[in-house]
Amino acid sequence: MTTGRILNIPNILTLARIALIPVFLVIAYWPPAMGIGEHEGSMSRHIILTAIFVFAAITDWFDGYLARTLNQTSAFGRFLDPVADKLMVAAALIVLVQWNPTISMAFAAIVIISREITVSALREWMAELGARTSVAVSTVGKYKTAFQMIAISVFLLNWQPLEMLAYALLYTAVILTLWSMFIYLKAAWPYLKQP
Repeated sequence: MTTGRILNIPNILTLARIALIPVFLVIAYWPPAMGIGEHEGSMSRHIILTAIFVFAAITDWFDGYLARTLNQTSAFGRFLDPVADKLMVAAALIVLVQWNPTISMAFAAIVIISREITVSALREWMAELGARTSVAVSTVGKYKTAFQMIAISVFLLNWQPLEMLAYALLYTAVILTLWSMFIYLKAAWPYLKQP
């Protein structure tokens, strides 16, 4: 038996992730962070930003686990959980694009954010047709999320020796992002080609 109660532990964790976004942005941009470059700024600032993002990534997994374990799933949680994840990732990517204003970073950010918008719209449309399970989260999508979270965390550390590793992880996430979007579009194609 599940509960529809909104203020349960999983939903509080999800709301906490959303509440951390403005905190994340304030720390990233509060003076003297304004105008921060690719390898500038205090190490402590980057450690704090990384810790916030890692906490958000961990609670993204943990709130779903708790919801199932404690029988505290709810419509509110099912709606808000993926939204919280996407908002934090988008906020972090925007910060990283400013820190690293290169085509490689901008391209990765655009692909990841565009995929999230496309798949979210696709799921909403498929739900209206009663076929949302056709575009349920895939294994590739889960791997994509893992690589994406690790890559962003490494970039937020802003430590030069890890830069190449961060780009390797990020572009692995980009490839998985495109692959997972193809899987979702392929599953939805029979519905999309209908007149």
